[in-house]
Amino acid sequence: MGRVLAIDYGKKRTGLAVTDPLKIIATALDTVLTVDLLQYLINYMKTEQVEQIVMGLPVNLNSQDTDVTADVRKFADTLRTNFPAIPVHFYDERFTSKMALQSMIDSGTKKKDRREKGNLDKISAVIILQSFLSSNKFF
Repeated sequence: MGRVLAIDYGKKRTGLAVTDPLKIIATALDTVLTVDLLQYLINYMKTEQVEQIVMGLPVNLNSQDTDVTADVRKFADTLRTNFPAIPVHFYDERFTSKMALQSMIDSGTKKKDRREKGNLDKISAVIILQSFLSSNKFF
């Protein structure tokens, strides 16, 4: 059984989350520099079976593309080229950063740790993935 991998793509850093093999629980995987992302994924795919990839699609409140949307779509094309057997899906990522920050506050995360952007990126990826799983769009 393979996993579902979520990507919260950013211009500098990218948050990653992954499911368990049964695709029940989404957990944070890592935050990587975006310039290193493809190589990280190539290495990860050598050791883990990934069935699907979901990328957070950044759109603004009126569903228009943001300044990062084109980069996300371009990287999705790169993934499709490098991993042709793995479907790549988009999932609306509106409000995930705010939800991630609130989640950190609610769980008692120290202010110092909340300032660490990499933590926020990972949690955002978890929220994207868990929302995707809940939507049943991957069946």
